[in-house]
Amino acid sequence: MPSVHGGEIVAGVNPSAPLGTGVAIGKAAQPELGRRCRFELPAGVESVPRARRLTHDRLLGWAVCDETRDLAALVVSELVTNAVVHTASRHIVCELRDDHAADLLRIAVIDEGCGPDRLAPHPARDGDEDHGRGLLLVQALCRAWGAQEAGLGLEVWADLPRTAVSEVG
Repeated sequence: MPSVHGGEIVAGVNPSAPLGTGVAIGKAAQPELGRRCRFELPAGVESVPRARRLTHDRLLGWAVCDETRDLAALVVSELVTNAVVHTASRHIVCELRDDHAADLLRIAVIDEGCGPDRLAPHPARDGDEDHGRGLLLVQALCRAWGAQEAGLGLEVWADLPRTAVSEVG
């Protein structure tokens, strides 16, 4: 079922797969155990490569495969870009959660939304510009993803396997 924020469909969940067990409906899925890394960045285009680099560097120290580390950096890049382009956030929070039991890495990007005193930036776009494919890419790469309201903003999350499918078999 799609997620709705401010009257617009912003994400679909493919499939609905919370981390851990015993997650209450309407609450963010949290891993029961595991590592967690959280960083906050200014909501500007200059933060996209920084978020990608921070994600990649943090995952070097975690027991995730190279493929997952590279995919996580790409997913963070797409989600941070969406938060920068489609909200009036001043800051964006990125969170990485490692769930060994479920063999998942959860990525979450939390924005500040569009408060009443701030308008969302919507840059003028040509029909030829390459926009609007970020969440399709996230959907194609991840086991599951979705969005939920987080205060005035939105938390968009995505799950990747800690171990590449080719390494399992």
